[in-house]
Amino acid sequence: MKQLTLEYPDDLEQAVQVTPEELKTQLRLMAALKMFELGKISSGKAAELAGLSRVEFFEMCGRYRVPIVNYPPEELEVELKTDLEAVR
Repeated sequence: MKQLTLEYPDDLEQAVQVTPEELKTQLRLMAALKMFELGKISSGKAAELAGLSRVEFFEMCGRYRVPIVNYPPEELEVELKTDLEAVR
């Protein structure tokens, strides 16, 4: 794995009330969640970035209200119509 160095304000840990290690973990998770939400990376890559299993990552998606499935509205409508027709 590659390593990224990030500069941040001296008082950030205090501002968000976490330890340096917790801050590192949270930043990795937030980056993974946002990139996944934007469709930039897969759930597997996001989980890897966050240092979690896919199941744990999906749990974090639920906790932070990041949709696991992100269909555009028109694609969702087509998908639902197809499913309804299959049931009939």
